[in-house]
Amino acid sequence: MAEKEIGGVRLAYSEQGEGTPLFMLHGWGASGALFDSAAELAAQKYRVIRPDFPGFGNSPEPPEAWSVGDYALLTRDFISSFGCGKVLLLGHSFGARVIFKMLSLPDLPFEAEKIILTGAAGIRRPPGKRARRRTKLFKAGKAVLSLPPLPRLLPSALPRLQSHFGSADYNAASPLMRQVLVKTVNEDLREYMPALKAPTLLIWGENDSVTPLADGKEMERLIPNAGLAVLPGAGHFAFIDRAAHFNAVLKVFLGI
Repeated sequence: MAEKEIGGVRLAYSEQGEGTPLFMLHGWGASGALFDSAAELAAQKYRVIRPDFPGFGNSPEPPEAWSVGDYALLTRDFISSFGCGKVLLLGHSFGARVIFKMLSLPDLPFEAEKIILTGAAGIRRPPGKRARRRTKLFKAGKAVLSLPPLPRLLPSALPRLQSHFGSADYNAASPLMRQVLVKTVNEDLREYMPALKAPTLLIWGENDSVTPLADGKEMERLIPNAGLAVLPGAGHFAFIDRAAHFNAVLKVFLGI
């Protein structure tokens, strides 16, 4: 595992293979290590570089509660530090969010030749009835538990309430990364998707419950030069759930 300091932020990353750089950007709560199987395949032809985003894997947390835009700026500078004019990008879930934002930045010092997005996040849909009901209950409970003198008498009550109503990602995150997560999930990135001009492969798990297949179909419509491959029986981590199938699709797209 290597390290670079980008703008005062320490970033851990792994590197293997030779050729045009292929940057693999991981999802929330994960690290570049999750791409081991796909990276081994891609390294037959490409220089595969897998950073751990700040707050994940072997990289320390960001100095403050970053937005996706902050991660995009850091990733741009990280890629630029390798001095490459053309790159390939692979993003899973949160990593895809970073790609959408990064490729919308003006005057990028590199060009994306090909893009692979799997279980890509970035489409925010209106909450359903159940989610709206849970939000109302949480807000009501928070309002009651914030009334004096309850915070002093029951100091653990509000954290327990937040844990009960929070997602698994939210509950597993540190206080700082919870702020990052809230900023992340509340942002809809559909407006950035038409800016992806490179050939784009969307690989989706048929049973993805985090970023449903409907999101993949909408991205295929919004991204000008995109194609969608659906892996039967796979979930949000299609590159793990159906590794052989995923790698076979990847191999064709990358010309390996």
